[in-house]
Amino acid sequence: MENIGPKKRRSIREEFTNLPNMLTMGRICLIPPVLALMLTETRLTNLLAAVLFGVAAITDWLDGYLARKRGLESVLGKLLDPLADKLIVMSTLVIAAQLHHIPGWFVALLLAREMAIGGLRSIAGQEGLMIDVVPAGKWKTALQLIGLVGIIIHYPYCIDFLFVEAVVHFNGLGLGLLALSMIFSLVSAVIYFTRFLKAIKAQKESVIEEEQ
Repeated sequence: MENIGPKKRRSIREEFTNLPNMLTMGRICLIPPVLALMLTETRLTNLLAAVLFGVAAITDWLDGYLARKRGLESVLGKLLDPLADKLIVMSTLVIAAQLHHIPGWFVALLLAREMAIGGLRSIAGQEGLMIDVVPAGKWKTALQLIGLVGIIIHYPYCIDFLFVEAVVHFNGLGLGLLALSMIFSLVSAVIYFTRFLKAIKAQKESVIEEEQ
């Protein structure tokens, strides 16, 4: 049987220059132009901002897929990927609130949830526990990203749906999707905390059994 040794650890330079991490860093670099275009607040600049935000959302899926497919998962990627997601989503929400496209309390609630889950994951990591992403969390992210595209476009547009033309109020549509994402956000938060408490309890019981 072939003896397979431990995987060779990549250098920091190799991790920075692999394709998934470069896509992640590209997503971070898209944040300033997205925010600048949003603040200009014209129909054209809002559409351009929505396009750039959409590109960032696609790279969010693409970098993870490539990392798994090519075996390029790295410590740097595990740090940068969630950081990039939170930076672009939260900064976009803050600017949208500043422009009065979304209520400030809604942004505060989302920020509180993200900080709470981030703190929970940090504590879990220190305790040697792994909390898997739940389906509700994935739905939250998808609805949040699509909803933010609507918020960024903001203006109403008359769209031809082949059989009928209708005016789509993108800001209202975005708010509706974000409200729906909030439901999944709260559900996933409850699941994360429940799993964390169960894992801590199981860990303590295991330690007690070993001591006996």
